[in-house]
Amino acid sequence: MLNSLRDVTDFKAGGARFLSATHEEIRSGVTTDVYFVNTRDVLASVGRLNVEVTAEIFARQDGIFAGSGEAIELLKDLPLEIEALPEGERFGSKETVFRIHGSYGDFGLFETTLLGFLASSSGWATAARECVEAAGGKPVLSFGARHVHPAVASVMDAIAVKVGGCAGASSVLGAKLVDKEPSGTIPHAAVLILGDTLSLARAYDAELPGHIARIFLVDTFKDEAEETLRLAEALGKKLDAIRLDTPGERGGVTAELVREVRYRLDMASFHYVRIVVSGGLNPKRIVELSASGADVFGVGSFIAHAPPIDMTMDIKEIEGRPVAKRGRLPGVLANDHLVRIK
Repeated sequence: MLNSLRDVTDFKAGGARFLSATHEEIRSGVTTDVYFVNTRDVLASVGRLNVEVTAEIFARQDGIFAGSGEAIELLKDLPLEIEALPEGERFGSKETVFRIHGSYGDFGLFETTLLGFLASSSGWATAARECVEAAGGKPVLSFGARHVHPAVASVMDAIAVKVGGCAGASSVLGAKLVDKEPSGTIPHAAVLILGDTLSLARAYDAELPGHIARIFLVDTFKDEAEETLRLAEALGKKLDAIRLDTPGERGGVTAELVREVRYRLDMASFHYVRIVVSGGLNPKRIVELSASGADVFGVGSFIAHAPPIDMTMDIKEIEGRPVAKRGRLPGVLANDHLVRIK
């Protein structure tokens, strides 16, 4: 763990490596801003590093709370009292979402890391919840792993499912972190390599275990409605769903397209075949496509690119005395929704 500025000088990031932090580096404090290390040296020099304080974290805007699991994991072995909002609960602007009481020297170094956990996770959770609510009970899948650095893709997917309410996630680690099997079937690359959607579907059906849903893209080579019926007629009851992911260059996935595919499936007595849609979805588009007959929604960039919800940590008490910087209210701010964690 970083204890002084000398430790920062001595720390070496190493040679060939990914740019993401390891678990050990996060726990040691090297993901913090250096001024918190400077603070340790200064406070230690005047005998005030281990003063008893109460710190509160508040949000800058409304949202869905997430990230406390990692925050608590970071602090679990320290002699601190911790209160937090339950994950998944809504919070308002300026509402206290996390409170720590104990020696400043035990946790002050981790302010940057704690805020990062809560800000990013709450942003993803809020975006995911918006999509889930727009879907009105129909499944939403988190497809955003390709839109973010792999170091955080699994975190995003896990938060989207566990807190945001998504039914599943495409990344292997993200799904496994919340005890689910990853969701997804086959990319356009496989269809292109085989040269025919139906040939790919037959090879897929012959090779993969029966418990994996048979869901196939139908926008690679032919008209989507035509390809859908071709698959349905060939696979029969084995076909669970088709997926529409029509690129923007061809107009994207529209309400009219979904409505036509649904109509033609029903007219041919393939009522059981569901329609999965993906490609630039957001809550507004989910509402429109759902009304047109879409059954499942794969959401990528809307969740992955959700802006973090700014979080701020303030010292509110020092040795039991209420304090605050200018513009803030001194002392602990009451919030009956906080739950004692440790």
